[in-house]
Amino acid sequence: MIYFSLNHKAPEVSFQEAVVRGLAPDKGLYFPKDINKLPDSFFGTIDTLDHVTIAYEAIKQFVGSEIPETDLKAILADVLSFEFPVVELDKAIASLELYHGPTMAFKDVGARFMARCLGYFNKQNDSHEHVTVLVATSGDTGGAVASGFLGVEGVDVVILYPSGKVSEIQEKQLTTLGQNITALEVDGVFDDCQDMVKRAFLDEDFKGKRTLTSANSINIARWLPQMFYYFFAYKALKHKSEKLVFSVPSGNYGNICAGMMAQSLGLPVDHFVTGTNANNVVPEYLETGDYKTKSSVATISNAMDVGAPSNFIRIETLHHHDFEALKNNLSGYSYTDSETVNAINYLNDKHNYIADPHGAIGYLALRDYLKTNKAQGVFLETAHPIKFLPVMPKAIAEKMPIPSQIEAILPLEKQSILISNYEQLKQHLLS
Repeated sequence: MIYFSLNHKAPEVSFQEAVVRGLAPDKGLYFPKDINKLPDSFFGTIDTLDHVTIAYEAIKQFVGSEIPETDLKAILADVLSFEFPVVELDKAIASLELYHGPTMAFKDVGARFMARCLGYFNKQNDSHEHVTVLVATSGDTGGAVASGFLGVEGVDVVILYPSGKVSEIQEKQLTTLGQNITALEVDGVFDDCQDMVKRAFLDEDFKGKRTLTSANSINIARWLPQMFYYFFAYKALKHKSEKLVFSVPSGNYGNICAGMMAQSLGLPVDHFVTGTNANNVVPEYLETGDYKTKSSVATISNAMDVGAPSNFIRIETLHHHDFEALKNNLSGYSYTDSETVNAINYLNDKHNYIADPHGAIGYLALRDYLKTNKAQGVFLETAHPIKFLPVMPKAIAEKMPIPSQIEAILPLEKQSILISNYEQLKQHLLS
């Protein structure tokens, strides 16, 4: 597969080079040159296939011959070693739980896939050149990347996170592992972290000294595997309704963009819904036609505190930069913190279901869309609610058992390096 930059001012590259580079030299995100639909027979028999087979059929064209079938299937079997249950709340609404992996967040799949691809490429590379994975996190990305890359030979990981703006459990997940993982605590917001990462990728001073790549969803190996969730949900709900709608709580828009890529491969999805918090750049755009990024605002659904969603350009590309086509495929809603808490309480009282603040927003957006549209709706529950104890309603928080994945990290000591500007990041990377 050949990839090109969405800024159209950089050379085309292979899958491996796109993964290792992360961001193109012209600051553009990489995008596949060709997207080939899967045959109707695949979707007709999908309920007879296991998850690894489904994932292989979905991803193989994007990897091409750069990872042989046997090795790619082995990578996928390792990546998909946990469940992705669909929990039906009523006849029209179900939750797709994506938090049953090692760090209890949907990003486990993408982080593990990318780590194993880099590990494979390093084994094939006689020079055994070290790669530094540089990643910004607003919450769950850091822990998933830290876990996914822990101990991967030839890969160092540097994670930037905004001080005081991730939950205690999220912070533990990205600051306590040691080995090849380093956490940099930034005096600022997520957008500051993301800007530093992007600046580092374009800094000529690193040439010949550090090979930098990203493990944010700007990296194709982090972004594309998120398609798998949508195929798995379709398999589970194939016979429920002719119309299937996904509601995705969105921050950087990588997850919903991956769903739209699955749709481009032929997955029968009728519509997408994006739910977000006060950081409502995309819902406003869908309403006004005027795309304006803004400074991010802190909310209780912190993983969506993004004012400049980096993946939205991929969504526009998938819709051929046709605003009307995008509006026909995507609806957007935003909610306050109080509305989010009310939804968490409602889901607990009405359905005996505990949602985290992000899943609760996904539910709200789906509920509002279904008021005027008849379909089978699925909202994505993207992280375990235990990770957000300080902002969960007290009565719900007190009754939640602590999962083993979380219990194991609570006694560990946080290890982070405080920085406040790009020059301090650069000095750390060059030292």
